[in-house]
Amino acid sequence: MKRDRAEKILRTLENIFSVPQITDRARDPFKALIRTVLSQNTADISTMRAFENLSKKFTLTPEALAEADLKEIERAIMVAGLYRNKSKVIKNLSRIILEEYEGSLDFIYSLPFEEARKKLLRIPGVGLKTADVVLLFCARKPTLPIDTHVNRVSKRLGLAPPDADYEEVRLALQALYLPEDYLSVHLLLISLGRKYCRSRKTSCGPCPVSALCPSKCKAC
Repeated sequence: MKRDRAEKILRTLENIFSVPQITDRARDPFKALIRTVLSQNTADISTMRAFENLSKKFTLTPEALAEADLKEIERAIMVAGLYRNKSKVIKNLSRIILEEYEGSLDFIYSLPFEEARKKLLRIPGVGLKTADVVLLFCARKPTLPIDTHVNRVSKRLGLAPPDADYEEVRLALQALYLPEDYLSVHLLLISLGRKYCRSRKTSCGPCPVSALCPSKCKAC
């Protein structure tokens, strides 16, 4: 059964990769939101550098970033790429959160998942993945964010249909795993995608779950 194979994949990956610890900073919903915006189409190392630069330049609150000079934000996050657009998104969403949400995203803790997700998605610049990252990492809501690695790996492993869109992949994975495993599934599939199941030059031979993969070597 697919669910049994999915479980074997998860347990195998748990033995190979360590699940990163979630820091207090990552649990802050506004900071998590800003970090996710910075990560769009950007390598992890550049995202981290841009986030650190922004943190040194400004207090990372809706108030501070809404009032910040746009050029100053641009200079702080330039390393992240697409910095002009991201700067506008960061300044605008900070203003919206300040004006329409009283400067707080704490509603993610008290509202049911679907309601909290819809409220986040009403903020300009917040898409499905960004909303799901904030909800999972900060509030432990039952959702499984789908980034490029998770999307690619889950389809190659046959855990999601090959032509599935974001929501279809998310729901397919959530049907296979328990909510308490969503965070581990998200992080471990990313680790697998980075080290073995890359977009190009896949490493099927040494891949720890190659025996459970119906696409083995097809992408090599």
